Amino acid sequence: MAAAPPAPTSRLRAVVGEEELLRSRAVAAVRAAVFERHPQAELHELTALGLPVGQLADVLAPSLFGEHRLVVVSGVQEAAGALVDALTAYCKDPDPELTLVVVHHGGKRNEALVKTLTAAGGAVDECAKISSPGDRAAFVRNEVRSAGGRITPDAIGALVDAVGGDLRALSSAATQLVADFGGTIDADAVARFHRGQAEVTGFTVAERVLVGDRTGSLEMLRWALERGVAHVLIADAIADGIRTAARVTSLNTANTGDLARALKLPPWKVKKAQTQARGWSIDGLQQAIGVAAELNADVKGVAASADYALERAIRRIVDIRAATGRDARARSLR
Repeated sequence: MAAAPPAPTSRLRAVVGEEELLRSRAVAAVRAAVFERHPQAELHELTALGLPVGQLADVLAPSLFGEHRLVVVSGVQEAAGALVDALTAYCKDPDPELTLVVVHHGGKRNEALVKTLTAAGGAVDECAKISSPGDRAAFVRNEVRSAGGRITPDAIGALVDAVGGDLRALSSAATQLVADFGGTIDADAVARFHRGQAEVTGFTVAERVLVGDRTGSLEMLRWALERGVAHVLIADAIADGIRTAARVTSLNTANTGDLARALKLPPWKVKKAQTQARGWSIDGLQQAIGVAAELNADVKGVAASADYALERAIRRIVDIRAATGRDARARSLR
């Protein structure tokens, strides 16, 4: 587990270990501590792989304006020899107005740099891989406690069995369990929670998007992706929902039977579309159809990250619904 946050004036700190979540939390703790003490501090976040020594020298050089600086150099296990030498030399005479954090992902390569930093009085956050059942159970227990709840031993086992060993997924599930059930989390709560999450599909995500539930739709998106639902299926479900809502809205009738016959859709689908179309304007649905078309291309290879493309499209669609629906309501009142 990561150590407690350092004093903001700590000049040297190493974050070391294989566990990515703990590393990111340790760095975040340092960042928060520094900015609490020095609100105007300069932040420089650098990646060691391929980093020119000259660029490092520039950010480590004394500031002309006297502001405290926070410099985070990530992935130093992959740093070239010249960069390691520069960091090693700096550790021998660190600037009192600069907090340097080096992040090492574990292993033997460049571990001498961490030893040099430690020998110079630097603090260390150990972020070793959490792999034993006992350590994983302790992690879950602490996450639930941090969220304001308690969890029984059998519930911890059930949660780990359901989610697996990924700490981010365990942390997210623990937080959501406390939010959903509060108080004490038992095995029955875990079972009910994961029965619901296991049923997440692209249509579950689409339903939340169409009713303007930003938080819920992003949560369902995360669960769908974690359970292996294909990006294309989620994008198709969103597009289908928007198109159906637009078709229902475009006809001048609210009669379910008439709509079902005109659109050649089953009545249950028409009823669902009518519910989802509430709060939308025709203009808003047309804009959303455009976003869905872009998303279809993105998840089929245009976008660098299909995950990001889905999240971005969801946010845009929810924003369109909020803006155009508000405009339509304002016009109706005039």
